[in-house]
Amino acid sequence: MNRRAIAYALLSALLFGLSTPAAKLLLGNVDPIVLAGLLYCGAGLGIAILRYLPGIRDAAARETAVDRAGLPWLLGAIVAGGILGPLFLLFGLARTDASTASLLLTFESAATALLARFLFGEAYGVRLSFGLALLVGGAMALAWTGAPTLSAGLGPLLIIAACFAWGIDNNLTRKVALSDPLQIVALKGLIAGPFNLALGLWIGASLPPAATVLGAGMVGLLGYGVSLVLFVAALRHLGAARTGAYFAVAPFFGAIVAVVILGEPPSVQLLIAGVLMAAGVWLHLTEVHDHDHIHESMEHEHPHVHDEHHQHGHTAGDPPGEPHSHPHRHARLKHAHPHLPDAHHQHRH
Repeated sequence: MNRRAIAYALLSALLFGLSTPAAKLLLGNVDPIVLAGLLYCGAGLGIAILRYLPGIRDAAARETAVDRAGLPWLLGAIVAGGILGPLFLLFGLARTDASTASLLLTFESAATALLARFLFGEAYGVRLSFGLALLVGGAMALAWTGAPTLSAGLGPLLIIAACFAWGIDNNLTRKVALSDPLQIVALKGLIAGPFNLALGLWIGASLPPAATVLGAGMVGLLGYGVSLVLFVAALRHLGAARTGAYFAVAPFFGAIVAVVILGEPPSVQLLIAGVLMAAGVWLHLTEVHDHDHIHESMEHEHPHVHDEHHQHGHTAGDPPGEPHSHPHRHARLKHAHPHLPDAHHQHRH
């Protein structure tokens, strides 16, 4: 089990969860679609600038840029998660009551896992399925505001479509997760941000004062930009279903902050959600997936060290030290060890 990748996923959820009460403070002065655009723009611009800061620039230089083969996956992720997802959500919210919408939005993690399993061939068993159900159940407990209604059928369907769009985004992003996470997030934000901002202005909203724009940008940088960088780093090692499951705890972190900072009273819902999510995370943390498997020969490029999966020769032009990044070839290998569905374990079960 890659504990560092799990820490990345949970920290990603924490930062995104913290952004929710912060965005709630901004919503009184900003149209929701314009705010979404500002958050994405803050993420894209902020991460693009961070890539060139000393220290971060050196680490980014060791990463692999998105290549021509990975570009269609990334563009698909941007269209699905940055454009179609918000559009489905916008039109769905207009036809759905708030309590129903809040519950339906918790379906994103389940959509990610279902797509990972049945469309992208990612393996997980009953244990992880039950853990995911507990995590989604905890998120639903937090979102519960009364008896939801499904009288307007189109609205809920559009919100579910938005969740599937974000699930597709997560799975497509996994396809390029070995590439530079900073570049991936910068491109996502710089494309999706202006689109959502233009959409909000087109439907009649206006830009808020400069101080609010700056505040939204900072929230976007941390809650969307840095959070997504960590999410992509976790995708490298955990796969889409498991990373999405850990990310499902984000609403719990947001609720805790709302209690501590915003002074909202603690509730039975928060306690129930905490118990369910703790049990779901424990099931995932204690997973052991170990069996004979075959690595087919493949050639790619990404940062790596010379572990049992990276036994290859070098040329004079390859960078010294480890980790380093250069094109390398994996020979066909059969062995058994505990593993997760990272880029080197895409085998059948």
